[in-house]
Amino acid sequence: MGNLEGHLLPGVIFLLYSLYYSVLASLALLRGQRFFKPPVPPREKRGHKWWKWIPVEGMVKIIISLTGIMSEFFYPPGVNRLKIVDWEDPQRPFLFSNNWQHVTMYGFFLLSGVVDVVSQSCQARQSMKLERAAEALACCTLALLMASHVEHKDALEIRLHMLFIVPAFLVGLVLMIEVWVPDQPSLWFLKSWMGLVFSTWLLQICLVLYVPPSGKPWRSENHVDLAFLTIFFCWHLVLGAAVLAAVYGICSLWHHRCSSGTEASGAKYKPCPTGYNSEELEKLRAGAELLHEGV
Repeated sequence: MGNLEGHLLPGVIFLLYSLYYSVLASLALLRGQRFFKPPVPPREKRGHKWWKWIPVEGMVKIIISLTGIMSEFFYPPGVNRLKIVDWEDPQRPFLFSNNWQHVTMYGFFLLSGVVDVVSQSCQARQSMKLERAAEALACCTLALLMASHVEHKDALEIRLHMLFIVPAFLVGLVLMIEVWVPDQPSLWFLKSWMGLVFSTWLLQICLVLYVPPSGKPWRSENHVDLAFLTIFFCWHLVLGAAVLAAVYGICSLWHHRCSSGTEASGAKYKPCPTGYNSEELEKLRAGAELLHEGV
């Protein structure tokens, strides 16, 4: 949707998703994991508890994508944008191009969610490469659609969306590389950083186009306003790095606190040896026999 809600909804969703990825990357590095996300156990080792069979991340992708698709077609209530061609017009013009671009974007993220569900629930073993490939396809499609989304727009919207394409394409590129090289922490953090940048920049688009803090609309014909867009984008790069560093710091404190607590509890409690060949147990028995004879 070409309004505030249409940009705000995906901006908030991408921001939460990028923060989630930042936490996963931080914990994976602190724990020394080989993979960004631990693989799902094989089907025969998951047990019979139903919640172990539900891929939560894939289901969230599906629900959010379906919500976005339905809102593009039927929001506000009473609107129907399912029609793609006006067959009554002799020119047969296409209709609602912006909405169909957004629906296509949501559709590829929906496909990524379906791949996650099939890979983790329906197959005997999880196919992590297939999941990354589907996610990479969704991000690259997002960048491609945004490149065509700027047609017939003014200079201000073109600059906003072109700057948005840069981090979105980098996220897709990192995901494609991870299909073959999944165990590189530098790629995990680059993906999380660029995800934070393009999600916060999407929220910046809301501020520029719909609710400017100054109360005055930005001027697309003013070169100074356009220059400050690039300046603000560079600030978002720094902001994303700062948020990522803060998330890593919080995860580090939590990880070290849990590790120290586990070590301390392990030092306090030691099980008593109960084997028949234990020397300590033999000494205890001999002492008990001497004590009994003395009595």
